[in-house]
Amino acid sequence: MVFSDLLREAVDRGASDLHLMAGMPPVFRINGEIIVSDRQQLSASGTEELVMADLTPARRETLEQELQLCYSLTMPEVGYFRITVYYEQGTLGVSVRVGMTVIRSLEELGLPSTIAELTRRPAGLILVTGPTGSGKTTTLNSMVDMINRERRCKIIMVEDPIEYIHSNKQSIVVQQELYTDTHSFGRALIHILRQDPDVIAVGEMRDLETISAALTAAETGHLVISTLHTPDAPQTVDRIVDVFPADQQPQIRAQLANALEAVISQKLLPRVDCEGRIMASEIMTATPAVRNIIRENKIQTLYNSIATGQSFGMQTMDACLRRLYQQGIITYDTAATRARFPAELRSPGSSNGGVLK
Repeated sequence: MVFSDLLREAVDRGASDLHLMAGMPPVFRINGEIIVSDRQQLSASGTEELVMADLTPARRETLEQELQLCYSLTMPEVGYFRITVYYEQGTLGVSVRVGMTVIRSLEELGLPSTIAELTRRPAGLILVTGPTGSGKTTTLNSMVDMINRERRCKIIMVEDPIEYIHSNKQSIVVQQELYTDTHSFGRALIHILRQDPDVIAVGEMRDLETISAALTAAETGHLVISTLHTPDAPQTVDRIVDVFPADQQPQIRAQLANALEAVISQKLLPRVDCEGRIMASEIMTATPAVRNIIRENKIQTLYNSIATGQSFGMQTMDACLRRLYQQGIITYDTAATRARFPAELRSPGSSNGGVLK
């Protein structure tokens, strides 16, 4: 078994990830599901041979010292890979993220036209949220690609890992990778502001330093697009504010109210036809009413604003789920288990527009 052959197989099968561990054959993640290959089971020594054959002396030394290793690998005409090596019960394991060179458009992802309009904003903060594996990175890169195709500007991206490779089109695209090109998202953002960017894409807003720098960048005339592991807009606002000390939170609410342009919350759902997955999304745009709600800390009323804000490009997750179910793309059970108001899914339109009373 050769490591490069497994990487080629991952690309050929359309896998997003490849996992190697002792006691199992190679494992692929395809359409969000773990698929065990029919190859030979790996032994502890076999896994170590696969891993070590690909490592330079410097990387072997890092693995020995740190007991973990993360690096990038580009194979011409095959693809780009982010490889993480770790120990598990004393044996080596490998997790490989398969990078993408073909970036799907917003239309192909099934996202509303509102998101395309958001990419044309000159400045502000756009957040893509959802659980792990919900397609946040795919959406972020699709938005960057649209800007790249439409505008003459400089785009700087900081990612962990780089999953899509962008070529320069109308714009200049600079892609930095965490731990390879920079030590942290927060430190990268501080230096990016000195590099004449128009658009900044941050793979994830993980901590106070990154969130603070992103808010500052959005306030000072840059369009900032980033992701958060939050399920919806209200919890996204709370998560950002709660990162800061209590005495700073009123100021942060005011900053966020001024800088925020939109929160896009999404989920990937199994299709009825079993051909991959479909994206469901909730969109909150920063209208004057929404900004006032954030500023005054009345977050519990945000959902009502989303439910009644269709004319401003907003949609609730329930409205999106109902449409996908009525079009026969997802099952009723799939929609009901993700809906806030499951009883309203079968109706042509919800009785109260999803407004909480």
